[in-house]
Amino acid sequence: MMSPMKFRRELAYEAGPDEVFAMLADPAFREKVGAAQQVVSIEVTITPRGEGFALVSDQLQNTAGLPAIAKKIAGDSTQAIVREDWAGPRSGTIEITAPGKPTRAVGTIRLQAAGAGTTYVQELDVTVKVPLVGGKLEKVMADNIDNGLSVEHSTGIAWLKGER
Repeated sequence: MMSPMKFRRELAYEAGPDEVFAMLADPAFREKVGAAQQVVSIEVTITPRGEGFALVSDQLQNTAGLPAIAKKIAGDSTQAIVREDWAGPRSGTIEITAPGKPTRAVGTIRLQAAGAGTTYVQELDVTVKVPLVGGKLEKVMADNIDNGLSVEHSTGIAWLKGER
């Protein structure tokens, strides 16, 4: 059995961890990110939990631009469910699934103070259980997650500057 693909991404924000955490806990921000990512539809639910929150972002994503091998599995669109469980304002867990598809990404998210700013760190194990081509599809999935984080980052920078 192959090991999952390791994925890691760091994003720098010019705001303190509390401000970045508040942004991440705001459903309006998550919906703005979905619009910027050009998802077909998005439903965001955020439930406060102690010092943290639980997020469920149910998205219908267009698969245009994916390699043919990935489109064969995903179809013209695919449902992606992102679940984040922030235990507190500095760290949490994340899981990304596509119901009915053999894909899953699971890992951790955290906010670290970096001078006057914040570093957001996401580390995932990306798994696609498809014989022979699973490794290639894991790379496609990791690239898709990376592209989504780039859009989230640019949206977050604008949000923190007051562009809401």
